[in-house]
Amino acid sequence: MSATTTFNAFRIHNDAAGYRAGVEEMRVDDLSPGEVLVKVAYSSVNYKDALAGTGKGKILRQFPLNGGIDVAGYVAASSDPAFREGDAVLCTGCGLSETRDGGYAQYARLESKWTIPLPDGLTLRESMQLGTAGFTAALALTQMIRNGQQPDMGPIVVTGATGGVGSLAIDILTRAGFEAHAITGKVEQFDYLIGLGAKQCIAREGLYWGQRPLETARWAGAIDNVGGDMLAGLSRVIRPYGNIATCGNAASIELATTVMPFIIRGLSILGVASAGTARALRDEVWRQLAGPWKPAHLATIAGREVDLAALPATFATMIGGGSLGRTLVRLA
Repeated sequence: MSATTTFNAFRIHNDAAGYRAGVEEMRVDDLSPGEVLVKVAYSSVNYKDALAGTGKGKILRQFPLNGGIDVAGYVAASSDPAFREGDAVLCTGCGLSETRDGGYAQYARLESKWTIPLPDGLTLRESMQLGTAGFTAALALTQMIRNGQQPDMGPIVVTGATGGVGSLAIDILTRAGFEAHAITGKVEQFDYLIGLGAKQCIAREGLYWGQRPLETARWAGAIDNVGGDMLAGLSRVIRPYGNIATCGNAASIELATTVMPFIIRGLSILGVASAGTARALRDEVWRQLAGPWKPAHLATIAGREVDLAALPATFATMIGGGSLGRTLVRLA
């Protein structure tokens, strides 16, 4: 392939002309450095992508860059003998759309140390139906299990349940043998959540945690995508030696709590930082996602596809709280 081959990319700028993003033409030799050149088939839309693409969050650390923290496709060229032309590969996080060009382009260049051979049991499309959201949900459960969480301890509640991470977490928890409960502000989506495996759905507006440092314990653990008052409230109602995996801050980055849940009930709050996950753990999580934890409802959770031109409208819907499940970006 010629280094001057041109292709379309959704590129983000921040310069004297202001913050802007859109589809433009670029050349292969203008991509970030790396050993593996990928002809992209799919990417996906995450909340982080919406923040980056609109400028509503400080995601990119340098400009200009192609957006998209997820990418899946076929190797077009590689200087690392571990990858051959035609190999199916994927990558999530690892600096994509932060310090290097991301997956919203017809070509992407990746560092080989973060390039994952597509696991048996997944298609490229399925890998991006999962993407960072599915990886995050599975990583959260992996960390919880490593810290002693077991199905017989009781149900796990998922907040922000209709989002990408939340929807996939419910499906993955169910596949892994846990009872999943859901908290959401979208009561009209209770049937959707029950269809994914949720055994109980709770309206966010009806929640009252109480004011005591410890309230009646309701769940054995939680996967929280919301932060703020939601995370603080959860900390007061988790059963002894349960875990809360914190994955997001859709409501707030603040956390107002006491030490009582930690020193009386042995609660653990586990941080889930999917972007920087070590390679060995990353491989383990993807093996689970391609095998026993593979969600049963990917088509329901991530059936929508858009092209690069539709990204701004997709971002606006997501930032406005109007999205449901996951959205694929089709590049092929």
